[in-house]
Amino acid sequence: MSKIPFLPLPLAFALCACTLGPDFVRPEMPAAPTYAAKGDAPPPPDQHVSLGGKIEGDWWAGFRSPALDSVIQLAIADNHDIASVKARVAEAQEAVNAAEGALLPQVSLGATVGRQKYGAALFGPANFSIPPFTYYTVGPSVSFPLDLFGGQKRTVEEVAAYTEYQGYELDAAYLSLTANVAAQALAVAATRAQITALEAIVEDDAQNVQLVERALGIGSATQTQLLAAQSQLATDRTLLPSLQQQESMARHALAILVGKAPADWAPPDFTLDDFTLPAEIPASLPSELLRRRPTILAAEAQLHVASAAIGVATANLYPKIDLTGTLTQQALTPGGLFNSVAAAWSIAANLTQPLFDGGQLSAQRRAAIDGYQASLASYRQIVLTAFGEVADSLQALANGANQLAAESEAERAAAAALDLARRSYAVGNSGILDVIDAQRRLAQARLGLSRARAQRLVDTAQLYVALGGTPVRATISASGVESARPQS
Repeated sequence: MSKIPFLPLPLAFALCACTLGPDFVRPEMPAAPTYAAKGDAPPPPDQHVSLGGKIEGDWWAGFRSPALDSVIQLAIADNHDIASVKARVAEAQEAVNAAEGALLPQVSLGATVGRQKYGAALFGPANFSIPPFTYYTVGPSVSFPLDLFGGQKRTVEEVAAYTEYQGYELDAAYLSLTANVAAQALAVAATRAQITALEAIVEDDAQNVQLVERALGIGSATQTQLLAAQSQLATDRTLLPSLQQQESMARHALAILVGKAPADWAPPDFTLDDFTLPAEIPASLPSELLRRRPTILAAEAQLHVASAAIGVATANLYPKIDLTGTLTQQALTPGGLFNSVAAAWSIAANLTQPLFDGGQLSAQRRAAIDGYQASLASYRQIVLTAFGEVADSLQALANGANQLAAESEAERAAAAALDLARRSYAVGNSGILDVIDAQRRLAQARLGLSRARAQRLVDTAQLYVALGGTPVRATISASGVESARPQS
């Protein structure tokens, strides 16, 4: 008779250390030394982009706007989207704790009281029966999954990677919130500047109507010219309500971002003069952006989740062994419990090996591999999109500066043309309509100049956001659970 081979305990522990599936490795991405494409314009002279620099402190501090600082801090403290994502991070961390707990022995205490009667046929022809009886049992039981092939370890890895993903989603939510507050504050300032310029245009239109009416009274203008001036006044007035609506929407959006109803909170009266155009902008290298921008880090964490899922699916193809043990007190009366003669115990090893499942487990593993490939493609696309957004924002700085210079030149030319038209009208060399037309061109140039100023500020804010803004390094607290933020 052959002997049953004995598996030494050290070998059992060695098997427990076996973890199937791929170990996650951060994918390599070819990173160019710069973001700009061939032919892109360099940054403007009044804004120096320090490639390889690092944003110190809050990214919006470069605008030197105390009002913006206060609104953003209020939004960070009270925004409900941020609170929601914090709670999801805490939820994910508890899921990690639960998954890690499954690796440890599970101990439970059970107790039973029952009444039973055996059938007479159980004892055969002996015509012997046992009367009904009541029984009592109490005792602990222990179960321990050996996790020979690392399926549960990969589950812990998968859940931990998902927690990292939620952490980077919190970074992204934080960046999105600060970006939206800055955008809405700039929208308020820009629309207020445009409303001021348009109100000046309407006022000039009204004065022009009066001028033409006086000229008509002395015979130097025609009824057609008066109707044209009145029509222009009415047309320009129609532009004000839409700008006023834009300002109202931006104000309401700011209230919602800080966690308040529009009726309960009013934002500061932002103006373009409240913001300073940053002259020095630190920009991380493309290779550094991979470890800085939250959307990229979140996509990498999702890729890690998909990698661990392959390990889980692979381990499911192999045997599972669970060790169980019980120590029980059994008696027919409560008083008979808790003595040596009532003691009973059992110990067992349970092995489960899939033999035929219709191909489900193999299909699940192939699906996990396909899911990893999909996440990898998404990661690469997100990286390329991030590079493109930075390149777009850098180009916007140059184009915005050129636009502002052109609008400034147009404003100076229009002011000179109006001065010339007035002097010409004063000596009788031109009519009133020439003065009116020159006034309108100057007003339109001033409106364009205010738009160009606002756009430069918006473009700069978008560049900060595209570069990943300011990393969140503080600990978070949600539902009484504190966890350190994932660090890049």
